[in-house]
Amino acid sequence: MKIISFISLLIYFGVLIAAVLWEKKNNSVEDFFFAGRTLPFWALSITFIASWWGAGSAIETSDLAFVDGMGAFWYFGMPVLVSTFFMTLLAGKIRKLPFLTQGQMMEARYSKQVSNMVAFFIFLFMTFSAASQMVGVGNFFGQYLGLSYEKALLVGTGIVIVYSMFGGFRGVVFTDVIQFILLLISALIVFFVSWKTSGGWNEIAIAAKSLNKSEFMNLGAGWRKYLAYVITFALAWTIQANVWQRISATRSVKDARKMTVLSFFIYIPLYMIVVLTGMAALKIYPEVPEGGVILAIVNDYLSPLLATLVFVGISAAIMSTMDSLINTGAMTLTMDLLGQKGDEALKVSRIATAIVSFIAIIVAMRIRSILEVTWIASDVITTGVFVPLIFGFFWRRGNSKGAMFSMITGLIFTLIHFGVSMGVNIPLPWELHSTEQILCGMGLSLAVYIITSLLTEPEYEKADEFMKLSKLKD
Repeated sequence: MKIISFISLLIYFGVLIAAVLWEKKNNSVEDFFFAGRTLPFWALSITFIASWWGAGSAIETSDLAFVDGMGAFWYFGMPVLVSTFFMTLLAGKIRKLPFLTQGQMMEARYSKQVSNMVAFFIFLFMTFSAASQMVGVGNFFGQYLGLSYEKALLVGTGIVIVYSMFGGFRGVVFTDVIQFILLLISALIVFFVSWKTSGGWNEIAIAAKSLNKSEFMNLGAGWRKYLAYVITFALAWTIQANVWQRISATRSVKDARKMTVLSFFIYIPLYMIVVLTGMAALKIYPEVPEGGVILAIVNDYLSPLLATLVFVGISAAIMSTMDSLINTGAMTLTMDLLGQKGDEALKVSRIATAIVSFIAIIVAMRIRSILEVTWIASDVITTGVFVPLIFGFFWRRGNSKGAMFSMITGLIFTLIHFGVSMGVNIPLPWELHSTEQILCGMGLSLAVYIITSLLTEPEYEKADEFMKLSKLKD
């Protein structure tokens, strides 16, 4: 079965490359990173969904649901819903602006220095987020195909790098549609098999009761345990550059809103399927199986043909998330940090894709935890960028000095906690990855932004012009 799965993966890789090469050639940097703003909203909605329904959703959440039951929905599902809801409110403003990247927006709102700082944070976030998906592919491929973590990581990542370099954003969207269909079929197969094997809701409830898991069937039980992740992930993902990229790539403001609303309602059943699969496994296995719930069900209860299909589908989930993160990281490096334009930018964008991938591979080789890498990425963007980026749309008095000092404060705060997580002995008044940590970081960033802006010269002309552009009629 492993040989068949590996051959199927190679065939799948060939299909992706053929699809990318068949697609329209990229003639400009706007083509490479925004598909010329020609794609329909439903296709962008699928790639939006595929960007967040990845390795963490397919593997981590099901394992957490085995332990925590319905409450595990709060780990990835709730932050995605909260951030997507915020996106529905912001989509119109983002699409109305005549700027393609968050860096360009911040240069128009504040200054070039602030823009560079924002771009640096986004580059770090995208690179670390891509690394989290590489951890997922390394663990999953390694367990299923019998490869070492390193070899599995390089095989899966190599596939993504090749089609991302050839196809750009259009290639990412086109392949994401294929990957989403495969993942949906795979998730439904694993869910129905696990549900049938477990005996259904009543049998799962009986098994949970016998193990003294009184809150196992309660959706609200997870809010306290996962509150820090809900806050951190939701705020970070609200300003996630690859989602803003998809909003900017829509044909119109109306399409931008339709894309986010459609995604919101599709996310609910998708994340619930993963949670219910993990819950069903409680009746099937005495403890979380080695390699995770999903891999165990595939190996133990599926025929070779279905197992191969699910393997490719889960691989698609991981790669569909990874490709969008790499593409957006390359966009930030090319357009914002390097300031490339025209024909030269198209060449640089492919090199930038390789650079982002290489750095992410190094991170994934050293930190082999999806949760740890995802937290680091989210902490960076939440404490460093959220306040000046979002308040720039609404608070006229906020200025470039306030934005810069707010981001520097957020960076220092993040580096201190990163150092502690790496073993540096720094006393902290709270636990790592706690609600107190993220609320303090956000509060400190906001306070510095407000106080510095009020104590320095206002920049009303730039603020008024920026806000005027974001309020133009559809």
